Amino acid sequence: MATFPGTPLTELDLTSGRFLTTHWTLRAEYAWDEGVAVGRYLAALKEGVILGVRCRRCERTVVPPRVFCERCFHPMSEFVPLADTGTVNTFSLCYVTWDVKRIAEPQIPAVIDLDGTSPRVGILHLLGEVEPDAVHIGMKVKAVWQPAEKRTGAITDIRYFKPDSQE
Repeated sequence: MATFPGTPLTELDLTSGRFLTTHWTLRAEYAWDEGVAVGRYLAALKEGVILGVRCRRCERTVVPPRVFCERCFHPMSEFVPLADTGTVNTFSLCYVTWDVKRIAEPQIPAVIDLDGTSPRVGILHLLGEVEPDAVHIGMKVKAVWQPAEKRTGAITDIRYFKPDSQE
């Protein structure tokens, strides 16, 4: 066993106050900054507009916006308003809520390819006003918005997507 110079301390030495000790209390405060692209996206949602961004190099339009193209790494700064209509790319029937509570009627999360975007860059959102058996891949849907006075600049400003009667 190695021995080291100095005076060994016991737990009793420390807790009895025999030696001066300093304890720091960590105060970590966090704030989330949505950044330039998502900040504009959320501000537009509050106004009832879905905002995408176009890559001039790839000719892709994606949502939600980002500051660079993940395909070619080119900066993206051409923001474009998009339709609030789209097509169901994939979906699920969930009989358990996010906080693990069983429910009788399923929630139906879906990836929706918005009209005006490039293929397979959809957003994840809920479907509503539709029977689970009626949902299908390729189904046309339209956003149902919160009333303007209730919008907060969040993805929940879109309540859900429902089947588009124009289908």
